Amino acid sequence: MTSTEKQDAQHGQFRQYLPDLNTPRFQAIAQNDAYGHAKELLEHHRPPWLYGLYVHWRELFEEPFKGVTNDGTVRPNLFKPRDEGVPIDAIVAAANAITSQLSPDQARRTLLHIDSPEWRSWSNPEFLVSDKGIRLDEITPELRDSVLALLKATLSPEGYAKAIAAMRINHFLGELVRAPRVMNEHSYNFVLFGAASAVQPWGFSFYGHHLCLSVFLCRTQIVVSPWFTGAEPNFIDAGPWRGTRILHEEERLGLQLMQSLSEGERSRARVYDKMVDERMPKGRWNHDDQRHLCGAYRDNRVVPYEGVVVGSLSPAQQDLVRGILLQYLIYLPEKSRDLKLRDCADWFAETYFSWIGGCGDDDPFYYRIQSPVVLVEFDHHSGVFLANKEPAKFHIHTLLRTPNAGDYGFALRGQIEGAVPQEYVWEG
Repeated sequence: MTSTEKQDAQHGQFRQYLPDLNTPRFQAIAQNDAYGHAKELLEHHRPPWLYGLYVHWRELFEEPFKGVTNDGTVRPNLFKPRDEGVPIDAIVAAANAITSQLSPDQARRTLLHIDSPEWRSWSNPEFLVSDKGIRLDEITPELRDSVLALLKATLSPEGYAKAIAAMRINHFLGELVRAPRVMNEHSYNFVLFGAASAVQPWGFSFYGHHLCLSVFLCRTQIVVSPWFTGAEPNFIDAGPWRGTRILHEEERLGLQLMQSLSEGERSRARVYDKMVDERMPKGRWNHDDQRHLCGAYRDNRVVPYEGVVVGSLSPAQQDLVRGILLQYLIYLPEKSRDLKLRDCADWFAETYFSWIGGCGDDDPFYYRIQSPVVLVEFDHHSGVFLANKEPAKFHIHTLLRTPNAGDYGFALRGQIEGAVPQEYVWEG
C-alpha cells in the first residue's frame, strides 16, 4: 500500500504538467467571463467533442426520469420516509434568509417548482450550459454568505468543509490557467425547488465546476444525491489555502481494498486491465466522463453489476468498503449518514466492487461500488486544463447516485402526504 508521503508526492506532480497559456484556447478563456466562455461552446461549438456531449445530454434530458438501475427495472419499496434528525428548522430559516434578499428577477430565475425538471440540468464542466438561479460571483456579499450559510446548516461539518475545499481548489485552478472569471471559489449557481418548509418536501441545487450537489429535504429526512465532486489538481501547494486537499482518502481506501484481495478476487473485480482498453465497448469511455458511467444527465442509465460481491469478502475487507462509503456519504449530517451506511451494509450480499486499471502504488485507476441502494464511482482522469495526456493521481472525479429512483428524492415523493386539503367549496 502506498504511503502517505508517496501519495502526497503523486498529488504534487501536477506542476510538471502546467499548460502553455499562449495557445488560442487559454488566451480565449483568459479574456472571457462565464457567459463568453459558454458562448464558445454553445454557439461556436468549441471544443467539438464537448459540444457533441452537450447535445447528447439534452437528448437524455428529454426522457422522463426513471432512475439508475442495474437491469432497466426500478425496484420498488427500497426507500421509506423516516426521522433522520436533520435540523430542519435551522435549514428552513437559512433558506428564508436567501429568498428574502432576492430581487423579482432573481426570484423568477431561482425559485422553481418542486417537480421542475431542472433538478436534472446540473453539470460538472466549467462551461455554464444551464444558466439558472443565482451565481455566487455575481451577487452581493450578503446574499452569497446566506447561500453558504444554507450549505453549512444542511451539510455535516465535514461535508461543508469538503465542499468549501473543492470550491477553493477550483479557484486555484483558475489562477493556474489565468481564467479567474470562469473558475473561482464562487463560480457556482444556486437554485431552490419548492418553498422551504419544515413539513413539506423541497430542496436545492448547488452546481459548478467540480462541485454539484442535489439536496432534497422533507421534514427531518435528507437526500444528497446525485452529487459530483472533482479536482484538477486535488492539492493546493501555494497561496492562502496552501495544504488544502480532497479525495485522497477515497483514493487510499480504494487502492487498499483492491490490494487486499486475493488473486482470484482481484481477477473478478478487474473489468479492464487498461484505463482506455481496446476491449471496451463504444461509449464505455468518453472525453469528459472518461470511465464514469453516471455523471451529469445519466439519470436513467442501466449499469449492469460487475466485479466481486462485497458480501463474499472478509470482515476486514468489508470494513474497508464501509470506510469508502463513509467518505462518499460525508455530505450527510451524522445521523442520516449512519442510517444510510447501515442501509448500504444491509445490501452487501448484492453489492459489487469493480475496478479498471492497475493496482500498483503508482497506477491510476477507476473503481465502482454498486448495490440497489447506492452507486459510487472514483476515476483518475487525464488532463483537461493540465497537460497530462494519461490519467494521473492529481486529477480525480468522484460521484454518488442513489439507484432505483432514489436520486433527487423521487422514490420518497410519492409516499409523502400532501398538506393542502383537497376539499374545497367557495364560500363567498
